[in-house]
Amino acid sequence: MIAIEKVTKRFGRRTVLDAISVSFERGKVSALVGRSGCGKSTLLRCINGLERFDEGTVRVGDLVLGDATLQRIRLDVGMVFQHYGLFAHMSALANVMEAPVHVRGLSKAEARERAALLLEKVGLSHRREAFPRELSGGEQQRVAIARALAMEPKALLLDEPTAALDPERKAEVIKVLAGLAREGTTMVIVTHEPSVVRGIADVAIALENGRVVAQGAPGEVLGER
Repeated sequence: MIAIEKVTKRFGRRTVLDAISVSFERGKVSALVGRSGCGKSTLLRCINGLERFDEGTVRVGDLVLGDATLQRIRLDVGMVFQHYGLFAHMSALANVMEAPVHVRGLSKAEARERAALLLEKVGLSHRREAFPRELSGGEQQRVAIARALAMEPKALLLDEPTAALDPERKAEVIKVLAGLAREGTTMVIVTHEPSVVRGIADVAIALENGRVVAQGAPGEVLGER
């Protein structure tokens, strides 16, 4: 589904990704783990072109990432950010509707119906008219997940989706992600949370100094760290 081939990314003299090669299978949940600064989030952002890399190739399905394919790949690969990124002046429902209307060209009626179903899917049908300031961190993250799913992506990238949440809100988000995993949603998750890796991931991939140092079943990889 997604193949990273010898990708190198430098910030000045610092090499953040060092000729890294790794692949993420369709229908599987892959967790990127490792210490802060090891390159996890940078790798995630390279996949959909949020970061330009210096060398190597990123393939998503049959597409090779480049200027000509960037928008097509972003339609196929949804992104959920650590800090939610919701539009403050829009309700939860409107946030989820926005991209399908303006990017995919759905009618407002169709987008509203899809958004309502997705908010129900993440357990927030009762909060559809609430604005981000009225939502808890866990609720905002679940809206962000619904918003990404509204574009019907082939894969979902999540950057620290449970960071900075209290245990109760964290559990809410993990429950949603676990449900998506059971449905066979392709996900690549950057996380520091062992509970997320052990509870959701099919594969754990450990990075260190911009390189893959371990890959395999979550219990095996986490046991090595």
